[in-house]
Amino acid sequence: MEKDEKTDPDADDLMFSEDIGDLLDTYDPDAPGATPEQIIHARAIRRHDRTIARRAWGEKKLAGILGDLEPGITYHILSGGDIDSLSYLMHILQSQNLDYCLFSTWCMAMPDILLFEKWLQEGKIKRLDAYVGEIFINSYTSHWVKLSEVLKRHGGRICVFRNHAKIFAGTGPKFSFSIESSANINTNPRTENTSITISDEMFRFYKEFYDGIISFDRTFDEWEKWTA
Repeated sequence: MEKDEKTDPDADDLMFSEDIGDLLDTYDPDAPGATPEQIIHARAIRRHDRTIARRAWGEKKLAGILGDLEPGITYHILSGGDIDSLSYLMHILQSQNLDYCLFSTWCMAMPDILLFEKWLQEGKIKRLDAYVGEIFINSYTSHWVKLSEVLKRHGGRICVFRNHAKIFAGTGPKFSFSIESSANINTNPRTENTSITISDEMFRFYKEFYDGIISFDRTFDEWEKWTA
């Protein structure tokens, strides 16, 4: 069955055309003797490497156009599919580690979850809460299982509700921030608008709202709100 680009978070990665070069293009899945296992494995590696390369390029581009982020300033960015949504958070993490961060998205891909896991393990983010759309558990079961394991290990939660907002909000020793975007966390080749605001007030605005949401799923009923 072909993937539906409207509902599958990996579909956009497969559609994306980038200028940084095609990775692992020497592999031919139609070559004689290629097994289904080899084909699936190669596609998984290709997708992961493309994601890493694209995010690194996006982070470098943001560093050039944004520079150091200043308190009280809102930065507005229009992108044409050339900057990954998580690259904005990567730019924040170049300035400081985060004591707390939340993200809100309708869906996300597995490489996104693995990157969050890496940041939590490295201490770049100490506490992370996730807010996802109502389709997440049933439509992306493996993603749900993995993200649940990661966040439980670090004290966070996944909240499932009728969600289509795309938000990051966090705080660290230097500043608090919000990132508001038209893009889901997964990458796509479309034009997207994003705003980054360096503000304690905006961080508190989003945190207080999301803290008050009751999840459709009861897996994280023991979750406790993060406090400074």
